[in-house]
Amino acid sequence: MLAVVDYGMGNLRSVHKALEKLGYAAAVTSDPRTVERAQGIVLPGVGAFADAARRLRELGLDEVIRRAVAAGRPFLGICLGLQLLFEVSEENGPHQGLGIFPGRVRRLGPELKVPHMGWNQVERVRPSPLFSGVPDGVPFYFVHSYYADPADPELVLAATDYGRSFPCVVGRGVVFGVQFHPEKSSRWGLKLLSNFGEMVARCW
Repeated sequence: MLAVVDYGMGNLRSVHKALEKLGYAAAVTSDPRTVERAQGIVLPGVGAFADAARRLRELGLDEVIRRAVAAGRPFLGICLGLQLLFEVSEENGPHQGLGIFPGRVRRLGPELKVPHMGWNQVERVRPSPLFSGVPDGVPFYFVHSYYADPADPELVLAATDYGRSFPCVVGRGVVFGVQFHPEKSSRWGLKLLSNFGEMVARCW
Protein backbone atom coordinates (compact mmCIF):
# COMPACT_ATOMS: atom_id res chain seq x y z
CA MET A 1 0.00 0.00 0.00
CA LEU A 2 1.13 3.53 -0.84
CA ALA A 3 0.51 6.31 1.69
CA VAL A 4 -0.42 9.69 0.23
CA VAL A 5 0.42 11.96 3.14
CA ASP A 6 -2.37 14.35 4.14
CA TYR A 7 -1.10 17.32 6.15
CA GLY A 8 -3.84 19.70 5.06
CA MET A 9 -2.10 21.10 1.96
CA GLY A 10 -2.21 20.01 -1.65
CA ASN A 11 -4.26 18.28 -4.29
CA LEU A 12 -4.27 14.91 -2.57
CA ARG A 13 -7.30 13.52 -4.36
CA SER A 14 -5.87 13.95 -7.86
CA VAL A 15 -2.67 12.15 -6.80
CA HIS A 16 -4.70 9.40 -5.15
CA LYS A 17 -6.94 8.98 -8.21
CA ALA A 18 -3.93 8.83 -10.54
CA LEU A 19 -2.32 6.06 -8.47
CA GLU A 20 -5.57 4.10 -8.32
CA LYS A 21 -6.05 4.50 -12.08
CA LEU A 22 -2.63 2.90 -12.50
CA GLY A 23 -3.69 -0.04 -10.32
CA TYR A 24 -1.77 0.78 -7.14
CA ALA A 25 -3.45 0.52 -3.75
CA ALA A 26 -3.15 3.92 -2.09
CA ALA A 27 -4.58 5.60 0.98
CA VAL A 28 -4.79 9.29 1.80
CA THR A 29 -3.79 9.52 5.46
CA SER A 30 -2.54 11.82 8.20
CA ASP A 31 -2.03 8.91 10.64
CA PRO A 32 1.69 8.41 11.39
CA ARG A 33 1.11 4.71 12.06
CA THR A 34 -0.41 4.20 8.62
CA VAL A 35 2.46 6.08 6.97
CA GLU A 36 4.96 4.01 8.95
CA ARG A 37 3.38 0.75 7.74
CA ALA A 38 3.14 1.85 4.09
CA GLN A 39 5.34 0.22 1.46
CA GLY A 40 5.93 3.58 -0.20
CA ILE A 41 5.21 7.23 0.62
CA VAL A 42 4.00 10.07 -1.59
CA LEU A 43 4.18 13.61 -0.19
CA PRO A 44 2.22 16.05 -2.39
CA GLY A 45 1.79 19.69 -1.58
CA VAL A 46 0.73 23.14 -2.69
CA GLY A 47 1.09 26.22 -0.52
CA ALA A 48 3.49 27.83 1.94
CA PHE A 49 6.61 25.95 3.04
CA ALA A 50 6.49 27.15 6.67
CA ASP A 51 2.88 26.06 7.17
CA ALA A 52 3.58 22.67 5.60
CA ALA A 53 6.67 22.01 7.74
CA ARG A 54 4.78 23.06 10.89
CA ARG A 55 1.85 20.74 10.12
CA LEU A 56 4.16 17.79 9.51
CA ARG A 57 5.77 18.40 12.91
CA GLU A 58 2.41 18.85 14.68
CA LEU A 59 1.11 15.56 13.25
CA GLY A 60 4.33 13.70 14.05
CA LEU A 61 4.81 12.93 10.37
CA ASP A 62 8.25 14.53 10.03
CA GLU A 63 10.01 11.89 12.12
CA VAL A 64 8.01 9.08 10.53
CA ILE A 65 9.12 10.22 7.07
CA ARG A 66 12.75 10.53 8.15
CA ARG A 67 12.69 7.00 9.62
CA ALA A 68 11.05 5.56 6.52
CA VAL A 69 13.63 7.17 4.23
CA ALA A 70 16.49 5.99 6.46
CA ALA A 71 15.06 2.46 6.28
CA GLY A 72 15.13 2.53 2.47
CA ARG A 73 11.39 2.99 1.90
CA PRO A 74 10.57 4.48 -1.55
CA PHE A 75 9.49 8.13 -1.28
CA LEU A 76 8.18 10.63 -3.83
CA GLY A 77 7.76 14.33 -3.02
CA ILE A 78 5.62 16.34 -5.44
CA CYS A 79 5.97 20.16 -5.84
CA LEU A 80 6.06 21.45 -2.24
CA GLY A 81 6.77 17.84 -1.26
CA LEU A 82 10.08 18.08 -3.15
CA GLN A 83 10.98 21.35 -1.42
CA LEU A 84 10.29 19.89 2.03
CA LEU A 85 13.02 17.29 1.47
CA PHE A 86 15.66 20.03 1.86
CA GLU A 87 17.19 21.65 4.91
CA VAL A 88 15.81 25.16 4.69
CA SER A 89 13.53 27.37 2.60
CA GLU A 90 13.90 31.10 2.01
CA GLU A 91 10.13 31.47 1.49
CA ASN A 92 9.20 34.09 4.11
CA GLY A 93 12.04 32.46 5.97
CA PRO A 94 14.34 30.91 6.71
CA HIS A 95 12.28 27.87 7.70
CA GLN A 96 13.54 24.38 8.43
CA GLY A 97 12.54 21.47 6.22
CA LEU A 98 12.94 17.73 6.69
CA GLY A 99 16.68 17.92 6.05
CA ILE A 100 16.78 14.66 4.11
CA PHE A 101 18.75 16.31 1.29
CA PRO A 102 21.31 19.10 1.81
CA GLY A 103 20.45 22.44 0.21
CA ARG A 104 18.10 25.40 0.19
CA VAL A 105 14.81 26.33 -1.44
CA ARG A 106 15.09 29.68 -3.25
CA ARG A 107 12.69 32.04 -5.00
CA LEU A 108 12.68 32.21 -8.78
CA GLY A 109 14.43 35.37 -9.99
CA PRO A 110 12.78 38.81 -9.76
CA GLU A 111 12.93 39.13 -13.55
CA LEU A 112 10.58 36.15 -13.93
CA LYS A 113 6.81 36.02 -13.77
CA VAL A 114 5.73 34.00 -10.73
CA PRO A 115 4.22 31.64 -10.16
CA HIS A 116 5.79 29.67 -12.95
CA MET A 117 2.63 28.05 -14.30
CA GLY A 118 2.27 25.81 -17.33
CA TRP A 119 4.00 23.15 -19.38
CA ASN A 120 7.80 23.07 -19.63
CA GLN A 121 10.26 20.56 -21.01
CA VAL A 122 12.12 18.39 -18.53
CA GLU A 123 15.70 17.62 -19.59
CA ARG A 124 17.40 14.63 -18.04
CA VAL A 125 20.72 15.21 -16.24
CA ARG A 126 21.32 11.68 -14.90
CA PRO A 127 19.73 8.30 -15.60
CA SER A 128 17.10 7.15 -13.14
CA PRO A 129 14.49 4.36 -13.04
CA LEU A 130 11.95 7.11 -12.41
CA PHE A 131 12.35 8.03 -16.11
CA SER A 132 12.07 4.50 -17.49
CA GLY A 133 10.13 4.69 -20.76
CA VAL A 134 9.76 8.49 -20.52
CA PRO A 135 11.38 10.32 -23.48
CA ASP A 136 13.88 13.02 -22.63
CA GLY A 137 12.61 16.56 -23.12
CA VAL A 138 8.88 15.89 -22.82
CA PRO A 139 6.82 18.60 -21.06
CA PHE A 140 5.35 18.37 -17.56
CA TYR A 141 2.97 20.73 -15.76
CA PHE A 142 4.45 23.22 -13.24
CA VAL A 143 2.91 25.59 -10.67
CA HIS A 144 5.47 27.10 -8.29
CA SER A 145 7.39 30.23 -7.26
CA TYR A 146 10.34 28.55 -5.51
CA TYR A 147 12.84 25.89 -6.53
CA ALA A 148 15.29 23.58 -4.79
CA ASP A 149 19.00 24.36 -4.94
CA PRO A 150 20.77 21.15 -3.79
CA ALA A 151 24.17 21.47 -2.10
CA ASP A 152 25.14 18.18 -3.78
CA PRO A 153 24.91 18.40 -7.60
CA GLU A 154 24.72 14.58 -7.74
CA LEU A 155 21.15 14.89 -6.43
CA VAL A 156 19.96 16.60 -9.62
CA LEU A 157 18.32 14.11 -11.97
CA ALA A 158 16.61 16.56 -14.34
CA ALA A 159 16.29 20.29 -14.97
CA THR A 160 13.97 22.66 -16.77
CA ASP A 161 14.42 26.14 -18.19
CA TYR A 162 12.25 29.06 -17.13
CA GLY A 163 14.36 32.11 -17.81
CA ARG A 164 17.15 30.11 -16.19
CA SER A 165 17.80 26.43 -15.65
CA PHE A 166 16.78 24.98 -12.30
CA PRO A 167 16.59 21.43 -10.88
CA CYS A 168 13.13 19.94 -11.28
CA VAL A 169 13.80 16.31 -10.34
CA VAL A 170 16.07 15.30 -7.48
CA GLY A 171 16.82 11.92 -6.03
CA ARG A 172 19.10 9.46 -4.34
CA GLY A 173 18.43 5.72 -4.11
CA VAL A 174 14.64 5.32 -3.98
CA VAL A 175 13.97 8.82 -2.60
CA PHE A 176 12.77 11.31 -5.22
CA GLY A 177 11.27 14.76 -5.55
CA VAL A 178 9.66 16.35 -8.61
CA GLN A 179 8.87 20.06 -8.84
CA PHE A 180 6.14 19.51 -11.45
CA HIS A 181 2.79 17.74 -11.01
CA PRO A 182 2.90 14.28 -12.61
CA GLU A 183 -0.75 13.71 -11.71
CA LYS A 184 -1.63 16.67 -13.98
CA SER A 185 0.91 15.88 -16.70
CA SER A 186 -1.08 13.48 -18.86
CA ARG A 187 0.58 10.38 -20.35
CA TRP A 188 4.16 10.92 -19.24
CA GLY A 189 3.19 12.05 -15.78
CA LEU A 190 1.23 8.84 -15.29
CA LYS A 191 4.20 6.87 -16.62
CA LEU A 192 6.47 8.49 -14.05
CA LEU A 193 4.01 7.64 -11.25
CA SER A 194 3.82 4.09 -12.59
CA ASN A 195 7.61 3.83 -12.50
CA PHE A 196 7.57 4.88 -8.86
CA GLY A 197 4.86 2.33 -8.09
CA GLU A 198 6.93 -0.40 -9.74
CA MET A 199 9.93 0.58 -7.60
CA VAL A 200 7.77 0.21 -4.49
CA ALA A 201 6.64 -3.24 -5.64
CA ARG A 202 10.23 -4.34 -6.30
CA CYS A 203 11.36 -3.17 -2.87
CA TRP A 204 8.78 -5.47 -1.28
